[in-house]
Order: sequence, then structure tokens, then C-alpha cells
Amino acid sequence: MGEGLKKGKVFKKFITIVIVVIFISTLLFGAQYFRKSIAKSYVKNGTLMYEETADGYIIRDEVVLEGQNYKNGMVQVVSDGKRASKGETVFRYLSANEEGISAELATLDMQINNEIEKNNINLLLSDITSIEKQIESTIDDMYNQNDLFAVSENKNKLESYMVKKAEITGNESPSDSTLRTLTTQRNVLEQRLINESEIVNSPVAGVASYRVDGLESILSPNSFNNLSKKMLDDLELKVGTIIPQNTEKGKIVNNFESYIATSIDSETAFGAKLGDKVTLRISNGDEIDSEVFFIKDEDNSRIIVFKINQDIEKLLEYRKITFDIVWWKYTGLKVSNQAIVMEDDDKTYIYKIRNGKEEKVLVKVLRQNDTYSIIENYKEEELKNMNYSDKEIENRSKIYPYDEVINFLYLKKYVIFRNLTRTHKNHKKITGELFLRYKR
Repeated sequence: MGEGLKKGKVFKKFITIVIVVIFISTLLFGAQYFRKSIAKSYVKNGTLMYEETADGYIIRDEVVLEGQNYKNGMVQVVSDGKRASKGETVFRYLSANEEGISAELATLDMQINNEIEKNNINLLLSDITSIEKQIESTIDDMYNQNDLFAVSENKNKLESYMVKKAEITGNESPSDSTLRTLTTQRNVLEQRLINESEIVNSPVAGVASYRVDGLESILSPNSFNNLSKKMLDDLELKVGTIIPQNTEKGKIVNNFESYIATSIDSETAFGAKLGDKVTLRISNGDEIDSEVFFIKDEDNSRIIVFKINQDIEKLLEYRKITFDIVWWKYTGLKVSNQAIVMEDDDKTYIYKIRNGKEEKVLVKVLRQNDTYSIIENYKEEELKNMNYSDKEIENRSKIYPYDEVINFLYLKKYVIFRNLTRTHKNHKKITGELFLRYKR
């Protein structure tokens, strides 16, 4: 019995020794592994950005155009998305006799062209030559177009050129000729058509659009103070829905500036200020320069209006979109946050390896996310303002691309330090910065 107890104790001791040996070996191997695979990294040129996705409402400076005779239908004179000058005819409402007059005009056009061909009338006039080139070019475009609206637009151009050609030829013909008589009849009919139609002209210069959705006065640059999360939600608009072309109204849109409003509740959004420059990325991938133009704080969110002066025509079809807000973007020396330590009254340093030795380098942190930082070396003038001597400045170490640096996060003598209120030279407060503080 006593012998069995002794054997049991010996076995337990043996097992304990084996476990201790395995544990120590694991620690030693693990320490070497961490040192070799994790404890070092390299400085590289790179870019950091912070962005978030939001729903945006397009707000435009736009004037709705509407006449009295809309019940008869309308004809676009300036195509959707094309620029109109002040006072230019944008569209016209059809007259009550439009169908009959148009049929008579078509008959006259056919007779005029037959008369030209029958009598082999000389068409070498410079205006006629120019029109014929435009006709040929338009026909070529029609062969290469798949878009129905573009084909229809080219067809209207072609008819217009043919009419001009006939008009010029008729006017140049002898006064007693059949061609001159037909042309005169056509001019009278055309004038009658104009007189009986309602012409709508543009009161201002801008882009013509027929995508009228009834929100032009609600989502207006003059009504920013009325914006709220509830008001925007109550519009019940779907993202990406294309506004159909209206058959009774048109509008002129300011093509130099437009706005995108959003309701947002992120920490970064609450830190935004009027005039901040940001980049907006829309669904087609275009990046638009923008600025924070209007801010209105609510209980749990913030209304921000961004001003843009690009891609305005590309957004004419939409009232609500999804877009990315790139709040900031920095390019420079990119390094792991694990390599940045804070010492000496909150100065930040990098420890680089040079000739097998550690070298301490004072650096400036420009921007930071959860993983990486963009850093740069201090300039001489900045160091002088920090009371460094000329000798210290001359002998200081600097950081360069491809320098090998130490990552201290995995070494016990360093602990994580989170600085929530650090302010850099650009006067922008950076929140949630992650540093390492040396534990003395």
C-alpha cells in the first residue's frame, strides 16, 4: 500500500515537471515568434481616409416653367439636360389645330423637295452646302445610336434641316416659280402654327429639365431652415428612383451649384464645421469636391447640407441618392499604430532599427485610424519653437520610407494609451487616437 502511494507521488511529480517544461518552452518559443513575426514593421508611403455612407436629398436652385395651354401637350425645343440662354424658347404647348397644320406642312415639304429634284435646282449656295453636311452628320449619328431618345432627337434635327434647306432654296427661286409659291405657303402655315401655340421662354440661363416632381419649392436653397429628419423621412422618397419627364411642365436649373442634404448621427458629423472641405463620392464613382454649407443640430442627429459645383447635370434625374462622405484623406508616411509611442510630456516617437540598433525618432502624427497613422518629421522651425537647440536639431534622427521600426504593442513595458482631445497644427480635433505610453 505504502509502495503504491510512493509510486503515485513520483508519477504526479513527473507529470508536473513535464507540464512546466512544456509551458516554459512554449513561452520561449512564443516570445521568439512574436519578436520575429510581429515586433517589427516598415514605414511606407500611403493614404489614410475616413468615410461613411449616407442617404442624400438633392436640392437645386430651379425655376419651374408652366404655361396656360398644357392640356394639348408640349414640344421640347431645348432638350432635357441641355443649356438654355435667358429669353430662349424652352418648349411650346401644342395648338388646338396642331395635327392638321402639321399634316399640311408635311405635304408642302414633300412638294418642295419634289420640285427641287424635278427641276435640278442648283444647290451650291454656301448655306445649303452647310445644311447638307449637317444632314449627313445627323444621319451617321442615327445609325450609331441605340438610345431611343437620342434617335428621336436626331430625327427632329433632320426634319428641321430639311425644312431650312427647302426654305432657303424657295427664297432664292424666281418670284413667279412654283417653288417660291410653295415656300411662301409653308412660311404662312408655320407662322400660324407659332401664333396659335403658347411659347414658354426661359427667365434665366441654366440647364433645361423636364423632370418636375413637385418638390422644387420644398427642397429649395431658400428653405434650409425647414429641413429636419422627420420632414425628409415624411417625403417617403426611394433611393435611386429616376424622376420621369413631365409632359406639362419644365424647369431651368442653375448648373453652377447644387446641394446635397443628409441627416446623420456619426461622431465625425457632429465634429464638422461650416466651411469644412470634404469629398463626396456618388454612385457612378465620381468624386466631387464639396464644402459643409449648412448645419442644423437636432436631438439625436444633425442635418448637414453640402454644396457642390460638379456633376449637377448627372444628378438631374434624381431627388434622393446614396453617397459616400470622405471626411478626410491624408497621404504621406504610413506606419502601424503599434510603432508609435508617447513619452516626454506627450511627444510622439518611433523607434527605428539602424545598423542593428534602436534609434529614437521624434515624429508628428497627422492623421490616424484604428490601425495606421500618417506621420511626418518635424521641420526645423517647428523644433526651434519647441525649444530644441541648434545642435539637437542638427543631430536629430529622421524617419524615411522603408525604415524598419519596432512595434511595441506586444512588449510588456508598453501599455495602450488613448488620447481623446489631441489637437494638431491644422486645428482639427482628432478623437479616439491610439498611442502607446512608455511604462517607466
